[in-house]
Amino acid sequence: MNDVVITGVGLATGLGVDTTASWEGMLEGRSAIGPLTTFDTEPLHTRQGAEIADFRPRDFADRRALRMMTREDQLAVAGATLAMDDAGLGVDDLDGDMGGLYLGGNKEVSEPERITDGIVAARGPDGTATIERFMAEGKDKVFPLFYVEGLQAAALFYISDKYQLRGANCYYHGTADASATAIGRAARAVRRGEVEVAIAGGFDAPVWWWPMTRMDALGVLSDRNEMGPAAFRPYDVDRSGSIFGEGAAIVVLESADHARARGATPYGRLAGFGGGHDAGRQLTPDPEGRGLVAAMRHALADAGTDTVSWIAAHGCATRLGDPSETAAIREVFGQQTPPASSVKPATGHLVAGAGALNVAVAALAVRHGAVPPTLNLDNPDPTCALDHVPHEAREMTVDHAMALARGLEGQNVALVVSR
Repeated sequence: MNDVVITGVGLATGLGVDTTASWEGMLEGRSAIGPLTTFDTEPLHTRQGAEIADFRPRDFADRRALRMMTREDQLAVAGATLAMDDAGLGVDDLDGDMGGLYLGGNKEVSEPERITDGIVAARGPDGTATIERFMAEGKDKVFPLFYVEGLQAAALFYISDKYQLRGANCYYHGTADASATAIGRAARAVRRGEVEVAIAGGFDAPVWWWPMTRMDALGVLSDRNEMGPAAFRPYDVDRSGSIFGEGAAIVVLESADHARARGATPYGRLAGFGGGHDAGRQLTPDPEGRGLVAAMRHALADAGTDTVSWIAAHGCATRLGDPSETAAIREVFGQQTPPASSVKPATGHLVAGAGALNVAVAALAVRHGAVPPTLNLDNPDPTCALDHVPHEAREMTVDHAMALARGLEGQNVALVVSR
């Protein structure tokens, strides 16, 4: 079995389309959250998000490819490009047959506006639309590339085409768990020798009208718009839910031998990966976090350690999620419970990209000897009693960092990054 190391990190967040800018923004306690600007938010309860204001897709893909990409696909290619550049790898440095690609996303469809002309044409005299009329009169009025744009795993094609990756690959669909799983599975492929190099991570663009409309009714987003960025407050008595952010978090994984042979300097070793499921009600985490307990214990066993220096926590500021996460951490670590902080108030909740973001942040913490703070934690909730590194970053030696990710339907993932 091969040791697996992280040699590249690519971050595109509201703090910057640049890994250094995003990392420094987290350490400095800045937040990218603000009023949403790309659509009319008046009908929604939640009107804030962390948008990327200076994103230039042409920096990462050619005009021909961009014609068929959604915002999610563009962010995925940007994150992968930044990670590969950071790793010092290009297409000529890779054996394509031994290059892997594992991604997690939450893309559902192309932009729904692309289909509205067809739906309007399917309406009868009484104003109602039918499938029969759509088939007869509406389908030819749908934007021709609607179905191509809407392919959920399209980013696999764009990135594999750019870097000529022909090895093991997979796309995972979901929320934070999807991208964390993608990295864990990629690490296993490298460990087993299926590939020498793998691009892995996640991406999402949840701050446009379609996903915001879907999630607005679920009660997991903060509606305290008058508070600005301070509305996102994990582990706080006054927490009221998450606020979304768009972005991508991609890492490059290599076998240690491959990295050593080309003189690469790793961030750390991807040492452990584990998963678990709450097996309870949808949208309701197990109060004791039993699925997360299982994920953490599996990851620790895989890494060959029973302690970690710091946890990149899920910390999504929901009433039920934060206490159950805290209970799980205490159950696993007992008296040796480490500090655990959430970067979501800085970047927004990247949804499908959030798990990969925590892995990337864990790698950065190991390399730089610093951990980012949990912003807005003014009134710690006693049910979430841990050292959540409130307000200010902390310099500390990080020998082992654990990254957590939780899905909407009870999925839990944990990964360990070691020096």
